[in-house]
Amino acid sequence: MIGVISAVLCAVSLWAAAVQGNLSVLSKAAIESCSDAVSLAISLCGTMALWSGLMRIARKAGIIHFFAKLLRPVLSRIFKGCSPKAMEYITMNLAANMLGISNAATPMGIEAVKEMDKQGGKYARRGIAMLTVLNTASIQLLPTTIGTLRAAHGARTPLDVTVPILAVSLVSAAAGCAVVYALSIGRRKV
Repeated sequence: MIGVISAVLCAVSLWAAAVQGNLSVLSKAAIESCSDAVSLAISLCGTMALWSGLMRIARKAGIIHFFAKLLRPVLSRIFKGCSPKAMEYITMNLAANMLGISNAATPMGIEAVKEMDKQGGKYARRGIAMLTVLNTASIQLLPTTIGTLRAAHGARTPLDVTVPILAVSLVSAAAGCAVVYALSIGRRKV
């Protein structure tokens, strides 16, 4: 569907530029945008590589395992019946999201879902739904990707959006968790 929308937008832009006699302006803007997109992707790759590497080092050093134990009382209530391996992936996913590197969180979330799916049962379905909500809400204590984007576009204080992002992500996570919990309670009654 997104491909159709993009094609329509490109066709409308091309038509409007042709009607107004601005095809040269359109082609120049398209070429400049491509150059900007490549520069932005390269700057994001650097940030992603840094944080992904730090997460891997933290995992090998046992820091993630330590945080998994530390967060176990809270996470075990949210993710009932999860295996220790799934809990480790969940912790890594949430930690990456809190650092604002949701792209690095995705592989860990996929592994957590695979582990929960192996277990099966009602707790696995609820755990997968809860992880999806928490991953999508992406509670960010340090929005590094947004900060990188803002810095690349010339913001003097790229992380000044941290408090609003944290507030919005906490509210959306709480609302999503409440809905998952309410729906899982409702299913038990049926």
